[in-house]
Amino acid sequence: MNENLPYILPAPQPQAEDTFAAYQTTHQFYYEVQKRSEFQRHCEWYRTTAEQHRQELEKMRGEVNILSWFRRSSKI
Repeated sequence: MNENLPYILPAPQPQAEDTFAAYQTTHQFYYEVQKRSEFQRHCEWYRTTAEQHRQELEKMRGEVNILSWFRRSSKI
């Protein structure tokens, strides 16, 4: 049976190996592009969110702190 195996599963041709290598390289390239794009979008989202939080913090610092009124009245 083993002697018939080469006839059942022929050895890959050099052209098929080249085609597969090109496919593999292309697939890896587009996968890398996708991952970098996702990372770039995440960085943009993070920068935008961080800037919003900074603005909200500055706004909160300018507001009157109502809780401090309760703390002062409870110490009296």
